[in-house]
Parts: sequence; C-alpha cells; structure tokens
Amino acid sequence: MSLNGSAFVKLRGGVKMFGAFQALDHVNLDVAKGEKIVICGPSGSGKSTLIRCINGLEELQKGSVEIDGKPLIDKSRGRMAPRRDIGMVFQQFNLFPHLKVIENCTLAPIRVLGKSKREALENAMEMLRKVRIADQADKYPSQLSGGQQQRVAIARALCMQPKIMLFDEPTSALDPEMVKEVLDTMVSLASEGMTMICVTHEMGFASQVADRIVFMDQGRIVEEATPKEFFAAPKHQRSREFLSQLLH
Repeated sequence: MSLNGSAFVKLRGGVKMFGAFQALDHVNLDVAKGEKIVICGPSGSGKSTLIRCINGLEELQKGSVEIDGKPLIDKSRGRMAPRRDIGMVFQQFNLFPHLKVIENCTLAPIRVLGKSKREALENAMEMLRKVRIADQADKYPSQLSGGQQQRVAIARALCMQPKIMLFDEPTSALDPEMVKEVLDTMVSLASEGMTMICVTHEMGFASQVADRIVFMDQGRIVEEATPKEFFAAPKHQRSREFLSQLLH
C-alpha cells in the first residue's frame, strides 16, 4: 500500500528467520517518496527486523527489497549503491567515543563519499545547525546528554545525504525530559519532505507526523491506516488491544 505516487521503497514477500523463530512472515510494504510511515506493534512483532532488512543490516531468506527502483542486494555483485541512500538512527547512539562530534559527522562522507575535508566540514556544520546542536561540534560524545547524542546521530546520518531516513525507536533509551528534543528534530525533518520510516511507541509523534501507521504483530502487517483512522477506529482486534494497553 502507498498513499501517494509510485513506491520509493518496495518490499515484497519478506521472510526472515532467526533459527526456528520467524521474525517476518511474507511481508509486503510500499513507501512513496516523501511519505512518513510509523511502524508500531508489541515487542517481538518484527518492527526493528523490518527496517533492518530495508537497510540491508539483515538479509531476507525470501523476498526482495528495492530502493528507488533498484535492488538493495544483487547476489552477483553484493550490496549496491542504493544502500548509500539510506540513513539510519538506532536506539543506541553508536557514536565513536574517541572522536569529536564534528569528526563523527565527517568521517563517512570523506571515506565513503570521497568528499574533501573542507566540503565535509561545511556539510557537517550545516547538518548540526539543522538539528540545533552546532555549538557542541568540538565536544566528545561523553560530554553530551543522551538527547544531544541522539541529535548528533541524526546529523551524522544526514551528512551522507540520504534519500530516506529509518529510525529504530530513537527515543527509547532516553530519559523522558530528553525525548521531546529528539522528537522535535524528527518533526522538523519530516516537515522538509524527507521520506521516513519510524519504529516508535511515541503515538503523539505518530499522530502529528505520520501519513500512514503500519501495525505489526507476529511478523506480519495486520493493519495500515492514516493516524486518524488508526486512533479513532482501528479495524483489527489486535490493534485495538495494543492501543488500549498503550494509551491507558
């Protein structure tokens, strides 16, 4: 299902096993360019596995992923260029502790994209300004709060000039008072038209930003709806149970 135009991300027949456990059970998902998708569901439903497969961090046993019309993985050539078009932000910040913020943001553009140091620095400062943390550029991650570190992680992903951003529960490791600053950054990014897939339990964010909510259970997508439809009148019994537990 896609709400506007042709699919920028196309997942077909996705099956992922971890031993005897089936994390994804023949999942299909389309995401249009510029669309904001929120994926939610109970623990173990396959949410994080789904976006890790879209990013190529996990490989499907069956099925395929296309990004902008190109296969994510070509068996004869290995991972292809489309993976460079994907930015990902994790639950943990995964910043290099021995590098300053600005160095965290310039390392990959220089080594992977071949940018000059000057170009990478200029771009990194622009992205740090975008997430409102440019004044911390010369600090080390250990000198920052959790919310600041997560905003640096978002800036670092943006420095690779991705066409789509994936977020895997980016606020789950934060203290409650730090959640808002990260969500505000994501809201701002969404308003600029970035294609986004977010795994999150932040239903306020989902209501404000999402074009579509995808609800998963037991490795399957059991419901897709607009936020208004999902929150007002979820069609699936499992969705109603999930919302009842989450909102009360």
